[in-house]
Parts: sequence; structure tokens; C-alpha cells
Amino acid sequence: MTEADSAADEEEGSYIGLVDPDISAAEVEVLARVLTSGPLSDGRMVEPFERAFADYVGRAHAVAVSSGSLGLLLALKAQGIGPGDDVVCSPFGWHQVQHAVALAGANPVFCDIDYWQHTINPEKAAARLTPATKAIVAGNVNGHPAHWDELDALAREKGLILIEDSTEAIGSTYKGRMVGGFGACSVFDFSEPGVLLAGGGGMVVTDDRELAHRLRYLRRREPEHRNTVVITRTVPWQAAMGNLNAALGLVQLKRLPEILAKRRQVIAWYDAAMASFEGIKPPYRGPGATEVNPMVYAVHLGTRFTASGRKAIIEDLEAQGVEASDYGQPLYSQQFYQERGASRADCPVCQKTADRVLALPLHHKVTDDEIQFIVDTLKDATVNTGAGAAIYL
Repeated sequence: MTEADSAADEEEGSYIGLVDPDISAAEVEVLARVLTSGPLSDGRMVEPFERAFADYVGRAHAVAVSSGSLGLLLALKAQGIGPGDDVVCSPFGWHQVQHAVALAGANPVFCDIDYWQHTINPEKAAARLTPATKAIVAGNVNGHPAHWDELDALAREKGLILIEDSTEAIGSTYKGRMVGGFGACSVFDFSEPGVLLAGGGGMVVTDDRELAHRLRYLRRREPEHRNTVVITRTVPWQAAMGNLNAALGLVQLKRLPEILAKRRQVIAWYDAAMASFEGIKPPYRGPGATEVNPMVYAVHLGTRFTASGRKAIIEDLEAQGVEASDYGQPLYSQQFYQERGASRADCPVCQKTADRVLALPLHHKVTDDEIQFIVDTLKDATVNTGAGAAIYL
């Protein structure tokens, strides 16, 4: 190895990425078996993954799909939601699976969120209902459960379909109930920066046998369906999951308690490091959130910061070898939705939140010393912006 190669390796090793998948020998072994033992899309790994995942979240049925976005799209279509229908949903989130509402031909009606936990506000959701409203899509943003009791009561009172977007959460609990168990169905995603990573893919879970049946028809036309009357009336989306993703997902699911335990340790190190700064509040856990397993360690910058100030902080962290990020561009600020009448004026809390949330690395390889370095660098970066240590979790 040359001196230059050694220096490059040292430099690469010092970089702290936002995400680093927790992959063990077990995942490598199962992928090798799948790659050397037949077709890659015949479903032999998919069905065991579906059964195991349904058992884990406590649902009767699970349908594996190619992504969380397509999972939500199929869930909407399978329940007859499309052109002419309004769907109340949040404009905020990392994976932005809410795009599926527009893809289904329905009208997304953006609802404002809670400032601290980032999930849809039930009272504001009630105010956004119209005679055309057919469903509410509520997300467990960055692992934090939504206000499920209030949302369920609202949906029942108004006769609406409630869909749980759990694409940013797994293993979290609301009043002791596992996320994935709320609404008519729940949608998961297995892409980065999630907790359970399968190189892509998603899952729709439900207790409704007929809904699961329709989801499977919409997902992909199987050979045995070719001559059935029902399937020939439905155009499939070719949204199935392959064996490689399913194999990864199945092993990750078995290892999930271990993966979550490692991440909780990293969170504890972050909490301890943040607590030493004046004005730093502990991570927010809203009413009913008995356990929260976030994808990234998200901090709130104080109100003295602007979006440009956050950008400067991200650049300062990057210069010191730490990857950080915002938490996505709210949907109402994107051209597609603006051309259809969406406005930030409808979601002032979301805009305030979106400008100041900062995502920091959260994965099993981050050490206690590295977290102290990240937090010290973050403190210096806030001083460089001229706002001091005005950071609030």
C-alpha cells in the first residue's frame, strides 16, 4: 500500500456518514444462498418475510412491495381512492411517500403538524376535511408515533379511511401498541435511512383479508391469475419485492432487537453530550409515545436560526467530516403542488419546523467519542452563524 493510499483510507475512516447499514455475516450468508440457488423473483423468500413481518407488528396479513411509496399507492387504489377524492396528509417527512396520493389521481390536502414531534395535528386535520375527503394518511415521522387515538376517533366519526404511514418507523410503540397496528392498513419502507434496511422494498400490513387480497392482485399479475376474471379487470403495477430484498429483510427482522439496542446506546450518548449545553432540551416524546426509535438523530435549531443558517451549519459539519442534512423539502413548496394551489400559508408550523430541523448521524458504527466530536463541532458551527448555542431538541 502506498503512502497516498494509507492517507486516503485514514481520511475515509474519519468521515462520519449519516447512515451506515448494520449488516452482519448472517445477511451476507443468506444473500449468497439466494444468488446461487435459483430464480431471484419467484417469491420463495418473500412469503416467509411477509409472515414474519405480520407477526412482528401484530397484523393478520402482510404484502411485500417494491417501495413504501408504491405500497401507499396500492393501498389507496385497493380502497377505491382516486380522482375526485381528497386525502388529508402531512406535507412533511423524509421519504415523502405522500406523493402516492397524487400518483393515485387523488387530491392531497396538506395538514399542519405538531412543532416538536412533527406528526399530523388531529385538530388541524379535522379543520381540513371537505365533502370530498375520503381518507387520512398519518405518518410516524422519524419514528415518533402519531396521535392515533384522536386520529382514529376522527376517522370513525366522519366515516373516513385511516392509513398509517410507518415508512419512517419500526419498533416504536404508542400506548404500548406497536406501530403498524393502526388504521385500515399501515405502510413500511426498507430503504435508507431507515432502521430495518433491505436495500429497498416496503410492506403493507392489514387485518382485512379482502384488502390484502386486492393488494396482491394490484402488486403483480402472478402466472396462476392469468385466466381469472377478477385479475383481468385490474391493471397490475409490477410492484413486487424480489428474493434478495426479502432475504435481507427477513434476517434484519430477526436481528431487529439487537439493531435497536445498538441504536439506543448511540441515542443515549447523544443525549448525554447535548445535555451539557445551556438551552438544550432532551428529545421530545409526545403523549402516548411509549417508545420512539428514530431513523436519524434530529435536533431543532432555535428560532434565531433561518434555513440559510442551517445550511451554513451543515457545511461546517461537512468540512469537519460529519454528514448532516435537513429533513426534506415540504411538499407544498415543491413546484408540482404549488401549480395545483398548495401554499405554505396552510402549514405555518411545518414551515417553521422544516427550516430548523437538522439530521445527525445515527447508526451502529458511531462511537461515544465521535458523538462528542459531532456535538462539539455542532456547537462551534452555531457560534460561527452568530446565533450562539440556540439549539433545542
